[in-house]
Amino acid sequence: MKHFVLLLGVLVAGAGWVGAQEAPSTGDAHPIVLHAARLFDVETGRIVTPGEVLVEGDRISAAGASVPHPAGAQVIDLGDTTLMPGLIDAHVHLFLHPGAEDLQTVVESVPQRTILAELAAKADLMAGFTAERDMGTEGAGSADSAIRDAIDEGLIPGPRLRISGNAISILGGHEDAIHYNPAQHVLSNADYANNTEQLIETIREQHKEGSSFVKIYETGPDSLAPSGSPRAVPCAGDPVCAQFQLGVEGNDPEFWDFHTPYQYTVDELKAAVAEAARLGTNVGVHDQGEPGARFAVEAGVASIDHASQLSDETMRLMKEKHIPAVPTFTIFEYFANHAPSAAAAEREHAMLDYKIHEFKRQVAAGVPMAVGSDVGPFPHGTQARELELMVQYGMTPVAVLRADYLNGAQILTWQDRVGQLKPGFYADVIAVPGNPVTDITAVERVGFVMKGGVVVRQ
Repeated sequence: MKHFVLLLGVLVAGAGWVGAQEAPSTGDAHPIVLHAARLFDVETGRIVTPGEVLVEGDRISAAGASVPHPAGAQVIDLGDTTLMPGLIDAHVHLFLHPGAEDLQTVVESVPQRTILAELAAKADLMAGFTAERDMGTEGAGSADSAIRDAIDEGLIPGPRLRISGNAISILGGHEDAIHYNPAQHVLSNADYANNTEQLIETIREQHKEGSSFVKIYETGPDSLAPSGSPRAVPCAGDPVCAQFQLGVEGNDPEFWDFHTPYQYTVDELKAAVAEAARLGTNVGVHDQGEPGARFAVEAGVASIDHASQLSDETMRLMKEKHIPAVPTFTIFEYFANHAPSAAAAEREHAMLDYKIHEFKRQVAAGVPMAVGSDVGPFPHGTQARELELMVQYGMTPVAVLRADYLNGAQILTWQDRVGQLKPGFYADVIAVPGNPVTDITAVERVGFVMKGGVVVRQ
């Protein structure tokens, strides 16, 4: 019990202000007019001055420099702020929190982790994220369907969610329990599927239990080594070293060799994509690099998440098919800054340097981007840092915002209802101080949140 209380404290501390800053709901039927100094027009990428949004029920009726003010409408003046659509995080883990991922999935019960996931969803919403894609419960099965349904029914606060249940992986693959005494039969954090038939069966089982998309691990343990040196291999028994290994320090990332084994063939992934399409949804993949990235793009997945290494041909296909990469810089930065040892920190920083180098190549090649933070291993409610890092490493603020809203909505298959302040879209609106087009860090200081026409933070 003491351990559980400490975990709750860590999670809530990560969100800091959540409890103190909540505002009472405004669920009345009367129209609401939001007024601010500015409004971000997602389609044009421009700032409109001033900005207004007319909300009727849970939808937007009008948005622009001025909107009709119906009789009896409540006017909320948000002053020197910018009105924006609610932010989208295309890669979250509600069922994870800071700490040893492998141990928390073993020692914490699913009910305990579900309570933590409820707090995580609340923290994300209060930070301005009104739509998210939960990329696997890491061993909690379909418990995410309970979180989503409770949010949709208004029982708990949280973003609109696309959920996958467990991710899918091969026996002995990514997220399998490979560092434990085999006699203990520690369960994998993913659902096993070793061939096409098992992939389809697992997708159907997950759909039966409430999943709304499919998450597949397409690549396994990653290694990094100087070009021309013997291939680096994962270090048995060291979970940090098992993730990344660098042979010697001080090499330019341009001359490093990156290796990540693929887990499913093109044909297997095509079968998974086809089955997901039959069910009206799509497939997102954990995919660090080649050749798995090429396989996934050829199969027609919805996104390439992490995307630390992409070949020229894969980038060309992603641009042609408009398949976004989801860089997840924030988790790489967090691991580098919170490594358990100097050696581990060196490896993590080397991987981050390599990732930055490759990201710049991808931006130059015109690869579509979406915003996903991989929040969970770092505190929920702090993931707007991802937008800042994408700007820091080569994109403009407008490009990052449009990637978040337009490509994020595409990945979630909600492009006709979230990500823009347009008539008919959900009234998911945030306000940030200043102008995010000139200072992207404004998105880290959200002061007002409305979801579905209800004010949840002011």
